[in-house]
Amino acid sequence: MSGAPLPGPHAGHDPATLAEANQLLTRYPVADGHNDLPWALRKQVGYDLDRCDIALDQSDRLHTDLPRLRAGGVGAQFWSVYVSTAHTGEDAVSACLEQIDAVAALLARYPRDLRRALTADDMEAARAEGRIASLMGAEGGHSINNSLGTLRSFHRLGVRYLTLTHNDTIDWADSATGEPRHDGLTAFGEEVVREMNRIGMLVDLSHVAPATMRDALRVTEAPVLFSHSSARAVNDHPRNIPDDVLAALPANGGVAMVTFVPQFVLAAAGEWFQRAAAELRAHGFAPLDHTEPAMRVLRAFEAEHPRPRATVATVADHLDHMREVAGVDHLGIGGDFDGTAYLPDGLESVAGYPNLIAELLDRGWSKADLAKLTWQNAVRVLRDAEAVARDLSARRGPSLATIGQLDG
Repeated sequence: MSGAPLPGPHAGHDPATLAEANQLLTRYPVADGHNDLPWALRKQVGYDLDRCDIALDQSDRLHTDLPRLRAGGVGAQFWSVYVSTAHTGEDAVSACLEQIDAVAALLARYPRDLRRALTADDMEAARAEGRIASLMGAEGGHSINNSLGTLRSFHRLGVRYLTLTHNDTIDWADSATGEPRHDGLTAFGEEVVREMNRIGMLVDLSHVAPATMRDALRVTEAPVLFSHSSARAVNDHPRNIPDDVLAALPANGGVAMVTFVPQFVLAAAGEWFQRAAAELRAHGFAPLDHTEPAMRVLRAFEAEHPRPRATVATVADHLDHMREVAGVDHLGIGGDFDGTAYLPDGLESVAGYPNLIAELLDRGWSKADLAKLTWQNAVRVLRDAEAVARDLSARRGPSLATIGQLDG
């Protein structure tokens, strides 16, 4: 993974504004929706935390470590227990369980800094203790292997959202970047959403096709989440959220968490990434391979073809638009650190959040609105999902439906 040292003051932000940003984050820290540190640890060191101690600066290989989380004002983190769609069937389930186990290992090793969080109350308790609330989100519905029992088991182990797809369409849901097969959700996909509502697992609509977003919003009885997506009207990338979906969030109560991935926030960066991905494939690497050999190929390509640079202001442009369409009560932050090779200038690591808050202060965002963006909306959406689950679980038991029964 590509990393960077602690960022200094971003151009255009005077020390007083940065101090104001840091002060706000002391009271209302960032609750970030998506960080791929567990997958990075799997790929780099096989989860051997002795070989990668995140209590120490890991900027030579990671975007994330404890000193930089503290410097960035992070108070809660949804750790992604993502597995690649190269893992299928029972192999995907096992790989996701290994990711869950890796988060448990982090919590056991760093108890002074990280606190296991299962509920909104746990998030608030961690904030009061000065620890980082650690939640989990499973990225990709392929991980449940078409099994509602597996979905429930993941929830019992602490997983609090499921991203319905990753980059590929699955048996019951269309992906934003996969070949569409279902025009959104199948009947079993709708049952997955209903069961997630019943158990209190957030329905994460990042990565899914717009038709899947709209189907999920039609079916769900609980607020939804976009754990790491930006605005399609600002950059017409399939991973971003169309305006009609953003406009539906107030009625649903959901939260859209802006992401920092350059190709999602800046059109020129997306065009460059497509050419870089072709170069990686030509050398035998997958486009999302961030191992050191793949990064050498990318660095050589970048030396000959300079990379367009997204900035803090680029991300703020998305947030300005998302606030206009969805309202500030429905926004959050999901950086996708350690899940991307490159990041915007000023947001090179988890230490960079104060630069974004300073940019928004310069744009006239109020402290009350920024508190919603960084902390309050994320806590509220989880609390609301918990309330829906209490009601639904009192009225209906676990679904025993199978994909064969519902989809034929």
